[in-house]
Amino acid sequence: MDSVIKIGLFILAELLLNRVVNLVFRIMSRKHNSVHLRFIKSILNVLIVIVVLYSLAQQFEVTKDISKTLLQSSSLFVAIATFAAQQALSNVISGISLSFSKPYNVDEKIRVVQGSSVIAEGIVKDITIRHTIIQQFNGESCIVPNSVMDSAVITNTNYTGNIGNFMEIEISYEADIEKAKKCMQEICIANKLTLNTEENKVFVKGYTQNGIILKTTVWTENLDDSFLACSDIRAELVEGFRKNGILIPYQTVVVHHTT
Repeated sequence: MDSVIKIGLFILAELLLNRVVNLVFRIMSRKHNSVHLRFIKSILNVLIVIVVLYSLAQQFEVTKDISKTLLQSSSLFVAIATFAAQQALSNVISGISLSFSKPYNVDEKIRVVQGSSVIAEGIVKDITIRHTIIQQFNGESCIVPNSVMDSAVITNTNYTGNIGNFMEIEISYEADIEKAKKCMQEICIANKLTLNTEENKVFVKGYTQNGIILKTTVWTENLDDSFLACSDIRAELVEGFRKNGILIPYQTVVVHHTT
């Protein structure tokens, strides 16, 4: 009966300690919700479990001898554990590196690129001792190991003051180029979300088999505004070009029917 009470008390102690740690970090995160704090909380939660389990093992003769043996052979145990859990330890070490270097923070928009592939793009929601959780723009949560995050190229849009997004549109060879450039510039300036001024010029990017490509940069304060502004501008360009007699070329198929 005493053994059951001891086990119950240690389990209760572990739950209470973790509850206190979670509460303290929840209060701290209200002022500064950083990846650094979340990672330290995860480490403390794990350490509490390890300490409580070891302390509980010391209360019984059978487990006491086992724990002493394990402690005395800690070098061998560490070597075996390190070999068996190389990837897990790599994620923990990478998590510590990310926690202190802070290339991204909670609620920041990032793009994770490894090689030529985009692994994940979205908003950082959490970081644990093993992985980082990124909520992508399609609603899915991408769980990326910390070792991958530590070796990948991370684009953090929160590090820049304003966001620039290229805008391209094609016009026919018969269209008035200067008129089309002016129309495009005015539409970009008129949008309430853009930071464009008269200094943001429209350029001729190149030629295609169908027409001429015009290009400019749409500037906004943040990424959300950029998505919305570019969407509105694309729709307004179609309508604006139509009103000004500027043709946007498109491929047509002529079918000859013979009888």
